Amino acid sequence: MNDRLFSRPLFVRAGKYIVQEIATIGDAIDFLSEWPECERDILHETALRACIEAHDGLKPLDAARNAIRGFARKKGILENPAEAMPWIADAMSKGGRASA
Repeated sequence: MNDRLFSRPLFVRAGKYIVQEIATIGDAIDFLSEWPECERDILHETALRACIEAHDGLKPLDAARNAIRGFARKKGILENPAEAMPWIADAMSKGGRASA
């Protein structure tokens, strides 16, 4: 899978106690490809298509990141990295960078 990095990683809830980082176009395609078939809809199809087109160089990476971010937000699984992982909030307070 292509490992081109997004400008900033996204964090999504992938289970009751699991937060998954999506940092590359490959991560995004894998995440969407593993989404349960019975829960796939037009939002899923649109996000996956945007990611595949970005992978193939037809769209910018930011378009794919925005698509998967929108998908995760609509599905209620988008996580605030500072809340999901306190060590990120600590790094941010020391001048680091982390945001969805």
